[in-house]
Amino acid sequence: MTNVPKRLIFAEEYIKAAKELRKTYRNLDRDLEPLLEELRQGKTPGERLQNVQSHIIYKVRVANSDAQRGKSGGYRVIFSLHFEDSVILATLYSKSNMDDISNEFLMGTLKRVTGGR
Repeated sequence: MTNVPKRLIFAEEYIKAAKELRKTYRNLDRDLEPLLEELRQGKTPGERLQNVQSHIIYKVRVANSDAQRGKSGGYRVIFSLHFEDSVILATLYSKSNMDDISNEFLMGTLKRVTGGR
């Protein structure tokens, strides 16, 4: 991937999850800002999900400064590379609240954002 500045697209599911998490974790936005800046810079942190063939999807761990548990007990942000200029932030969750996200959920989210592409 080239380091071309990217436009961030926030899926409705991501926005809802962030709103809910802010109720418990007041430093959520501060914790996520370094990741968002990396994505804007065209970087692809995290690990690529291998079991999804139709999209380039990554899951990245982000430390939760409110929980004091490091990255392993922190947030998970799922994002997808979309075209050359955009990154779709599909969803966000706290590892202490949820174990994993299903592929069906991710594909449905991406389909709604991209109009089925």
